[in-house]
Amino acid sequence: MNKASSSDANGREKERESRFSSMQQSKLEALAVSAILEHRLLIAADEAVYEEWARATADPSLSAAVLKSLQEEYVARQKKSEVQQEELSEIIDALGYIPEVPLDKHE
Repeated sequence: MNKASSSDANGREKERESRFSSMQQSKLEALAVSAILEHRLLIAADEAVYEEWARATADPSLSAAVLKSLQEEYVARQKKSEVQQEELSEIIDALGYIPEVPLDKHE
């Protein structure tokens, strides 16, 4: 097993801090709100793909290729969501709090 050294971890931590720490608070908050909204959209889309995959799994008339395609789509979306969530976490860490974000545009 290949473990990262503590100097590697410290370097990544400093890189993460410098990425957003120099931004103005108002811009950082706007970025956080935007990232939260994007995250909500990704989650909703991921759920829709998962539900389609689950329905397809229960349908014996669908080919294995279709099921595999839906599974690959879901896994790819999960990876994209993970990367976006990590970035969101970095933004919120730099901001120091989670800004209020309405559930929808009508609130």
